Amino acid sequence: MSGDFAGGVALTDEQRSIRDLARTIAVDRIIPQASEWDREHRFPAELIGELAELGMLGICIPAEHGGGGADYFAYVLAIEELSRGDAGVGATVAVHTGAGTLPLLAHGTSEQVRRLVPPLAEGRELAAFALTEAEAGSDASALRTRVEDGAITGAKQWITNGSHATCFCVFARDLQRGIGAFVVRAGAPGFAVVREEEKMGLNSSSTADLVFEATPAEALGQPGQGMRIALSTLDGGRIGIAAQAVGIAQAALDVASAYARERRAFGAPIGRMQAIQQKLADMQTEIEAARALTYRAARLKDAGQVHTVEGAQAKLFASAVARRQTGEAIQVLGGYGYTKEFPAERYYRDAKVTEIYEGTSEIQRLVIARDLLGELAAPT
Repeated sequence: MSGDFAGGVALTDEQRSIRDLARTIAVDRIIPQASEWDREHRFPAELIGELAELGMLGICIPAEHGGGGADYFAYVLAIEELSRGDAGVGATVAVHTGAGTLPLLAHGTSEQVRRLVPPLAEGRELAAFALTEAEAGSDASALRTRVEDGAITGAKQWITNGSHATCFCVFARDLQRGIGAFVVRAGAPGFAVVREEEKMGLNSSSTADLVFEATPAEALGQPGQGMRIALSTLDGGRIGIAAQAVGIAQAALDVASAYARERRAFGAPIGRMQAIQQKLADMQTEIEAARALTYRAARLKDAGQVHTVEGAQAKLFASAVARRQTGEAIQVLGGYGYTKEFPAERYYRDAKVTEIYEGTSEIQRLVIARDLLGELAAPT
């Protein structure tokens, strides 16, 4: 173990190396261009290629399948640092790895793993997770996309990486067997990306609508086990989104604290004023608490322990901290915070979605309450 700590947790040399590499990429390659990507609503394909070359798209995938062979905690550290640079980049990597590649590794046959995982782990291809529909968001079991004789027909909405992914994990209903999980390849007959979403934030991330018209698909996992696969995938994915939220909040604190040292009012830096000091102290305290919850959930996942509630707690708290403290950063900057001269307003726009995707905050509270109260909190 090294003497380096993150969120009160001692880091191994490998974990520290991965975190430091992600931080260097964020400082050198992401932060200088993030505002431009946001303004132009541009997916940074060149950067994603560079991340692939550096092993950032397969950090926690076993080496025998083309990945880096590191643990999930190292991956979470990287997502936090990349999101500190730009939340859209963090979302792209998190969905590719956590929601797109890991379910193939966990539920695919040995042949599917050999064929599908290495191109994703090595970053030669990008993955996506296609669950949400217009009438099936929080109520995912209401999905209408259907599968018959190995072909999928239907539509999916708000799919991260949708316009750029090659491999899609798609959920569809078989009238006899129930909801199943399937793999669809971009370019398959009947598959099309029909719209790229205009969003409030995460403008460097692709969010697309998909249609399937008798599109060939291969089964992933056992028939009728699609919801189990989706929910177990989201259990881990929520930890990644919590890490993204921590990274956004930390970026906001970085900007606010630097501004408090430099901005002068009434003859002194505004950091001399107790009102500003109190805001910054509260920001740092909440961010450290969110980081601790996130790291705890990641450690549990690495240990092979149940982490459903801990992941929900991390995402619930970290996303609220990100939304709240990016707003406080704007307040510290005053009028400048409301302009695009500083990135605080972008952080504020990016933060909100962490309370919505991969399970809304309301859903996280239901997960936590049901564990706490048992049958009393079960739906009637």
